[in-house]
Amino acid sequence: MTAFWFFRPLFQRHAARLAWTLLLSLITLAAGIALLSVSGWFLTAAALTTAAASFNLFGPSSLIRGLSFIRILSRYGEKVFGHDTTLRLLADLRGWLFASLFPRVPLADRSLRHGDLVSRLTADVDALDTVFLVAIGPMLAALLLGSAMATALWVFIPAAGVSYGVLVGLAIVAVPAVLVLASRRMGTELVEASAAARIAVLDGIDGHVDLIAFGETATARASFAGSAARLASARRRLGMAGTLAAAVTQALAGAAMVSVLWFGIAAVHAGTIGGPLLAGLLLGTIASFEATGAVVRGVARLGVSAAAAARLKAISTARPMVNDTARPEPLPTGDVRFENVVFGHDPRRPVLRGLDLSVKQGSRVAIIGPSGSGKSTVLALLLRLYDPQAGTISIGGADIRTVAQGDLHKKVSLLSQDSPVVLGTIRENLLIGRADASDAALWHALASARLADFVRGLPEGLSAFVGETGRTLSVGQARRLCLARTLLSQAEILAFDEPTSGLDREAELAFLADLNTATAGRTVILATHAALPLGAADHIFRMVDGRLETA
Repeated sequence: MTAFWFFRPLFQRHAARLAWTLLLSLITLAAGIALLSVSGWFLTAAALTTAAASFNLFGPSSLIRGLSFIRILSRYGEKVFGHDTTLRLLADLRGWLFASLFPRVPLADRSLRHGDLVSRLTADVDALDTVFLVAIGPMLAALLLGSAMATALWVFIPAAGVSYGVLVGLAIVAVPAVLVLASRRMGTELVEASAAARIAVLDGIDGHVDLIAFGETATARASFAGSAARLASARRRLGMAGTLAAAVTQALAGAAMVSVLWFGIAAVHAGTIGGPLLAGLLLGTIASFEATGAVVRGVARLGVSAAAAARLKAISTARPMVNDTARPEPLPTGDVRFENVVFGHDPRRPVLRGLDLSVKQGSRVAIIGPSGSGKSTVLALLLRLYDPQAGTISIGGADIRTVAQGDLHKKVSLLSQDSPVVLGTIRENLLIGRADASDAALWHALASARLADFVRGLPEGLSAFVGETGRTLSVGQARRLCLARTLLSQAEILAFDEPTSGLDREAELAFLADLNTATAGRTVILATHAALPLGAADHIFRMVDGRLETA
């Protein structure tokens, strides 16, 4: 549960909204208790009255109507305000999480699977909405109203007030505490099982071609079935714990009602209180336990939220692969040089073995070779996503480990084979490359990528919506949009990692031909396994056993 404290600053940003949500919840519950109490008193008093003319029907009936309207309005306000606050909080959590992850990508923990990462970015963040909206808020409201009801009972029926206070305290504090302890491990199991199910689904989707080709669909199906069964079992156990806690709470509510009735009847016989007041207090006792039911439902999910918070804390505080030096040096303009670079994700099995490469400023260099030979690794090292185990990489004579990563990423721009077209408009996709770019600059980048005519032909132009993953564009158009975004950046060095991936040969040749014109004046390093046309690069190198040879 201590992981929740780590997220305290994010919750503090919304302290005022959370306080308003709590106040509206208190008003709703208080109006409900008062409504049932007044109704019980009113109906009992009216039934016991022998002279109806002497009983004022209008005052209590007006009060009941008023309380009903207050309860309806406050309940509506609580839902609207509470959910709006929760959605704002979740948006802040996602923004904070992505900001925390950017300096840590690629993650040092290479055992972290794609599905697990997706689970942390989606389900784990969503799980934190439980913390206030359905756990802490209802618990605070129940404590305040339970205390108020115990005080009211103590004033009229002291013995009943004491017994009610003990029973409602057990329902609000003791039962949730036991449930939290019992559900902590189950919550962790549920979150892990949910992540495992997502991993199985994504593995099946990403590798469906290989699974079919090698006849392993049955194995994949069995893996998913096992993950789903584990998830269902975890949900069932957690649900059972919540159900048992709810049953105990209802038993405590029944005991509280019996105690109020027992001591209340004695008070009526003694003439301390009247029958109508006892009926009102009895119904108010029942209504006050409405809040305890919400507490149990929320606390049952608190174990899941705690496990999710711990996972998010772990990934957001992980050790970055690379760190800036304490006193970064300025990054000059100049040649790119790799000198005797050695690197491997597993140092015992290096991918690059003493690699040397010199790229003159403004020249175009292509690195060819089969998939897995280390071409992409060269570009990743240039962007300092990793640091080599040996050797140096410099720009303009300055070792890139001595400069700020922010300055390096302004100098070097990457177009990878999986650069995405994001959900939004063409303008929004382009502005990722340079946030302050004018429309004239956007059109110039589109023209350089040979996409301007297509965009002008759209009714909305730059405001045209491209859909998720660019589903309204062809593969070639999506690649050219990503190229335009890369060209829009003011980087002096452009790195291209398999930029023609997914294109047919005709589209590939057209793209490579346009690339030369679009990148004129900038240093270009192109990693590809495509057959390059004549004039595609000033120098072509082939990756062979972790080193570069002139092709």
